[in-house]
Amino acid sequence: MSIFRRMSTIFKAKANTALDKAEDPRETLDYSYQKQLELLQKVRRGVADVATSRKRVELQASQLQAQSSKLQEQAQKALSMNREDLAREALTRKSGLQGQIDDLTAQHAQLQGEEEKLTLASQRLQAKVESFRTKKETIKATYTAAEAQTRINEAFSGISEEMSDVGLAVQRAEDKTQQMQARAGAIDELLASGALDDASGTSKDSITLELERMSTGSDVESELAALKAQVGGTEAPKQLSQDAPGGAQPAQQPAQQAEPVRPQDGDVR
Repeated sequence: MSIFRRMSTIFKAKANTALDKAEDPRETLDYSYQKQLELLQKVRRGVADVATSRKRVELQASQLQAQSSKLQEQAQKALSMNREDLAREALTRKSGLQGQIDDLTAQHAQLQGEEEKLTLASQRLQAKVESFRTKKETIKATYTAAEAQTRINEAFSGISEEMSDVGLAVQRAEDKTQQMQARAGAIDELLASGALDDASGTSKDSITLELERMSTGSDVESELAALKAQVGGTEAPKQLSQDAPGGAQPAQQPAQQAEPVRPQDGDVR
């Protein structure tokens, strides 16, 4: 029995959670307002029904009153004609009608009281419904604004479902990009070291790679020697200028031009 009770409790809790997620306060307020309008309509129909009954009683009482007045006239006319028996009969009928008129008058007063009560209740209910409508619209507007603000804050903070999905997609794209870059770099290193063969036929063997490294090293040494020579060449003139007296560099004598060799008599010109 405890198992079934636990299952029932779990089911109720799950159903309550699902209903809480599916429930929209704005829809609930609109539904409550609709129900209040229906109740107000019922009260108004009740007031109209009571007023109709009151009016019907008034008509009946008016008709009976007219009949009572007519019997009174007939009784007077019968007495004037010395017909006391007819006058007595007319008065007897009038007495019966008067009882009905009294009952209708009491019923009319009761219906009128009920009508006044229902009218007052209808006015109060209408005021309550109008107040609820104003409050409903205020709550709906506040809820809508709060919902929009919450969505904006969730979007800025990245905790909303849509932004979380976008963030995860971006993260996956970045991870795949880094993985492909790492893979491409690893393959380039393996191709450069000769561990893998280039399918295009442009792969280099170990001897070629060694020669390229040597060529690169010789180029570096040549550039270093040229740099040293340049540095040494700029320092030598400075040293000579310091050793000369007065800082003047001695003029260099121009080389004598050799005399042209004259041809001998036996030489062929």
